[in-house]
Amino acid sequence: MTIEASRQEQGADRIRLGMVGGGQGAFIGAVHRIASRIDDQYELVAGALSSDPERARASARELGIAPDRAYGSFEEMAKAEAARPDGIEAVAIVTPNHMHAPAAKAFLEAGIHVICDKPLTLNVAEAKELVDLVDKTGKVFAVTHNYTGYPMIRQARAMVEKGELGEIRLVQAEYPQDWLTERAEASGSKQAEWRTDPKRSGAGGCIGDIGTHAYNLACFVSGLELDELLAQLTTFVEGRQLDDDVQILLRWKGGAKGMLWASQVAVGNENGLKLRVYGTKGGLEWTQADPNYLWFTRFGEPKQLLTRGGAGAWPEAARVTRVPAGHPEGYLEGFANIYAEAALAIQAARKGEKPGKDVIFPTVRDGLVGMQFIEAAVASSKAGNQWTKVG
Repeated sequence: MTIEASRQEQGADRIRLGMVGGGQGAFIGAVHRIASRIDDQYELVAGALSSDPERARASARELGIAPDRAYGSFEEMAKAEAARPDGIEAVAIVTPNHMHAPAAKAFLEAGIHVICDKPLTLNVAEAKELVDLVDKTGKVFAVTHNYTGYPMIRQARAMVEKGELGEIRLVQAEYPQDWLTERAEASGSKQAEWRTDPKRSGAGGCIGDIGTHAYNLACFVSGLELDELLAQLTTFVEGRQLDDDVQILLRWKGGAKGMLWASQVAVGNENGLKLRVYGTKGGLEWTQADPNYLWFTRFGEPKQLLTRGGAGAWPEAARVTRVPAGHPEGYLEGFANIYAEAALAIQAARKGEKPGKDVIFPTVRDGLVGMQFIEAAVASSKAGNQWTKVG
């Protein structure tokens, strides 16, 4: 059953959504708002859109949010919305990393579902606290690792689960960019400023910003759990406080091996996310620049190009596909699939039920796994590139 068919079957009203962060000049806030609207399942009705109260009010006016629901802080918003009969049911947290945990905690304690950008928190301790709080409150908590929403990634995961690749031996992930090749944080770039500031970003720079995406995708598709890693985190740009290049060897539980490379100083790369998974019977290759295609090779046979919606497409891909084969779907639609899956979980929660087993989205526990990965990688690198246990 497709996401749209699932929603029609539920017959649910739009979910009342609030947003923390994402005001004027914030790229990712606009992405979240677009993603939430694509399937017409959410209505943005409240926001604490900036830590600057004036900018927060101005941002709310631009988005058509009523003045009495434009808040100066997330604490004020959580308290006020929880007291309203028409208060928000879910909140999207799209702030710099250091604000994820306190905001998420405030809304969970107010009885409000959470959709949070990645990485989950500043550190593992905060992530574990959120896991415990989600368990206590029973609220839906989605983490927007949006690449897990791509149809052909869903198909790749299903193919691995069904044994099409045999026993997994190798998992390779990479995510190169070049936008921090120069010290953009010193020239007024808001995005670069907070991503390279350990107080707002955490202990990892590139590893937390895009390395976690590559790692999450490797775990999601392979179904494997990481045992230990050996990491080399490098800061190439003079004066930068956090890493801008990451090279890691991976040892997965069960014996599989792998490598992960993420860089924000690899000149000529825009968003070069790529995943390769190889087993005893076959291999898969997927590239984010061509997300509608998945290369599959059975050992001893020619490569097969599988397309989203074409011959060879699996139900897992079809379920999160919106347009016919040959019409490309990409970044925004993948993001929207996370919102749509979270909506199904929230709609089920309205009835005191759990969502169907085919409803898949990264949860607070996936966020914890990502934080454990960052912490282990930083520790390994600081120890002189030592093998370090994860978790």
